[in-house]
Amino acid sequence: MTDAQTAGAADEQAVLEQAHRFPKHWVADVLANDGGTVALRPIVPEDADKLIAFHGRLSERTRYLRYFGPYPTMSHRDVVRFTTVDHHDRVAFVMLLGGEIIAVGRYERLVNEGDGKSAEVAFVVADHHQGRGLGPILLEHLAAAAAENGLTEFVAEVLAENRNMVTVFREAGYQVSRSYEGGVVRLLFAIDPTEALVSVRNSRERAAEARSVRNVLAPESVAVIGASSDPAKVGGAVLVNLLRGGFAGPVFPVNAEHRSVQGVRAYPTVRDIPDDVDLAVVAVPAEAIDAVLDDCLAKGVRALVVVSSGFGESGPEGRSKERSLVHAAREHGMRVIGPNALGVANNDTAVSLNATLAPVLPDRGNVGFFCQSGALGIAILDEAPRTGIGVSSFVSAGNRADVSGNDLLQYWDTDAATEVILLYLESFGNPRKFSRIARRVARSKPIVAVKSGRHAVPPALAATGVEIDDSIVRALFEQAGVIQVGSIAQLFDAALLFGYQPLPKGPRVAVVGNSSALGVLATDAARSEGLRVETNIDLGAQASPAEFADAVGSALASESVDAVVAVYVPPVAVPVEPYARALKDAVAGTDKPVVTTFLAAEGIPDVLRVVGEDGTPVRGSVPSYPGPERAALALARAWRYAQWLERPRSRVVRPEGIDPERARSLVEGWSSASPGRWLSDAEAADLLSCYGVTVAEFRMATTEDDAVRIAGDLGYPVAVKATGELWRHRPDLGGVRLDLWSADAVRVAYRELARATGDPLLQIQRMAPKGIGCTIRVQDDPSFGSLVSFGLAGVISDLLGDRAYRVLPLTEDDAAEIVDAPKAAPLLSGYRNAIPVHKPALVDLVQRISTLADDLPEVRELVCEPVLASAEGAAITDCRVRIGPEPNAVDLGPRRLR
Repeated sequence: MTDAQTAGAADEQAVLEQAHRFPKHWVADVLANDGGTVALRPIVPEDADKLIAFHGRLSERTRYLRYFGPYPTMSHRDVVRFTTVDHHDRVAFVMLLGGEIIAVGRYERLVNEGDGKSAEVAFVVADHHQGRGLGPILLEHLAAAAAENGLTEFVAEVLAENRNMVTVFREAGYQVSRSYEGGVVRLLFAIDPTEALVSVRNSRERAAEARSVRNVLAPESVAVIGASSDPAKVGGAVLVNLLRGGFAGPVFPVNAEHRSVQGVRAYPTVRDIPDDVDLAVVAVPAEAIDAVLDDCLAKGVRALVVVSSGFGESGPEGRSKERSLVHAAREHGMRVIGPNALGVANNDTAVSLNATLAPVLPDRGNVGFFCQSGALGIAILDEAPRTGIGVSSFVSAGNRADVSGNDLLQYWDTDAATEVILLYLESFGNPRKFSRIARRVARSKPIVAVKSGRHAVPPALAATGVEIDDSIVRALFEQAGVIQVGSIAQLFDAALLFGYQPLPKGPRVAVVGNSSALGVLATDAARSEGLRVETNIDLGAQASPAEFADAVGSALASESVDAVVAVYVPPVAVPVEPYARALKDAVAGTDKPVVTTFLAAEGIPDVLRVVGEDGTPVRGSVPSYPGPERAALALARAWRYAQWLERPRSRVVRPEGIDPERARSLVEGWSSASPGRWLSDAEAADLLSCYGVTVAEFRMATTEDDAVRIAGDLGYPVAVKATGELWRHRPDLGGVRLDLWSADAVRVAYRELARATGDPLLQIQRMAPKGIGCTIRVQDDPSFGSLVSFGLAGVISDLLGDRAYRVLPLTEDDAAEIVDAPKAAPLLSGYRNAIPVHKPALVDLVQRISTLADDLPEVRELVCEPVLASAEGAAITDCRVRIGPEPNAVDLGPRRLR
């Protein structure tokens, strides 16, 4: 072999190696607009045969519109060029379903145009998959890859007659400019994620995820794979419950050993079923799941509910099986509930789906319920009928390997039958996405959530969840408008009120009852929850039904009352139905909530129900609680939620006078020199200055003479500060000397600190105005992304954990609320006749720091402490910043399934 041949072979090998080196996060599972899943990844040379087959399946019309000509077959040269890319200047993605390519998208940098930051983009979708929204998804992922590679705009050339393609670019949310030349339209658009573009992405994501859940909860046909004649077995129980529940469509048992199961014609495999199958409930051993997936793909099944165990809950080997299950299902176009799930149910009379292991479902109602634990799900379904809560739909996700609570929120947001959403969460899959979705959904439907696993992540969920500090969870819920409760009982208590009574318009409460003792308890409970008791009417033990009803009616009619707590306990064995009927009649039609402690009953007693045509409770029914404390707690939560709803929707506003481009350039320069480190004090101050944040002026000194000279330049008074980590923010160690007014004082301070610390490098800083010390921190959370916290500085605040948290990005209201949230915040407002600080300056500072953190994901940690808040403003005397490699984007960039 000649030297030229050897060099050529080496070059070819290098090209092939580069063709396989692509960022792993470019691989994704995505959702089409019909709710089906599609695998997306960069193209590789081994895709050559698949690409040829894909091209051969395209219609002549599609090939003509894509390639501007007939182009019936691909040449070997074109195949090599299309499948061998460098993943930088030339990038291509393929979408696959069942191992076959169904769409291809690519961009190529235009090196001879402009500044080399433009690329030509194109894509083509198989005819049978057009209309599924795959084009915008390809475009979204190509744009994200292009941005990573330094590109700023895309160019596309489309035949003028190809109106559908022009529409794809426009409806994707990009601001497209057009020019015409002959029969070709040239489209040009920036790929930066504008607010409009993000809104379009979120809308597309919302519709696709809701549709994917609808495929599960509203199927037209169901197959039970692993159906058994033994109702004690999982496959037998699900089949029996489906049949007894009156499912509106056909049910197909799948059992290779029997011709019929439970008297219903059975089939050896899903492939053998003559009709279409929308949903498959899988009750086969974990090791048999692969064959099931192949059969379901061949049949076109849309979703799986896997009730089988032996997956993530069983240990590392099971978790590996679980990941393989989800990966294979998504490659086959299906979403998965489970594994190890209790199942799903839909009480819509047009569906009547009970694909669960629970033999009896609650009555139909307006509450959607999601939980992860199967055992807990059975307990919930058993308890709900006792309280009178009606359920619209129910999902127990088991190990929650795929479909999660976030997906259910997207579905219930669009489901007219669901008015209240209940969540039992053991872990978060994507908390940042939860915050975004919940904040939107809670505006129209109350979300009540109980978060367990506060001190440990359950083993079955350890691979898909992260342990999160409880205070951060509370902050997330408050920010998103979610009503957090502490137990299942409180979950039902809240559901009773939200599901059947209106929200209070204010905190003013009237207590009406026939027991002075219970009246006092109700009053104390209401006040302890932040409600104002305007009146406490004690009717006495001998009050008649009419007197009881009149007192409740009078309280409701009062303009100074926003809600009524009615208490009734019969002093002797007298009929209670007249009292209940009188109470129900008195509250009929009111727009104020009424809660009761009626005979210490829990739920909605029959005598206090308002029933619909189907005999189930409807709005206007009066809930009863075992004690006034639980009634007051539910009412207080409803009032806090009503307050949240009354707030105008706050916007994320970028402060004036910021220079994000310079900040980005600084961080890129520092990162290229060192991938992760703490910035020096000077570097940190320089970075903050890009966002209009000023650190009190300082310089570094290494000798006494330097210190005196710098102090003179800065202007007295000054502070002399040790710079070592041990001495920062430790006043008890004496690492700082304040209020130095002369050169002699500076010399003495320098000598003392240099001797004490053993370090001649000290900081000389101009004294900031006296004020209350505060701390503003940005921390990188493995689940939420970046969090902003605010609190008063000092050891006591640290020990008590008196910090308020918010998830980025902060709105205007978030920034104001976080300053007032800590328990010590009254000190900022003039506690005990002190002079109030200038809070707008603190709020502005929080906004600027949060904007910096949101713009620069490489900033992994930022601490401003102390921030001295005074009547004049807010001054920062010290700031520490740590940069590092950008973490994997959580709920940012192109949409993908977790």
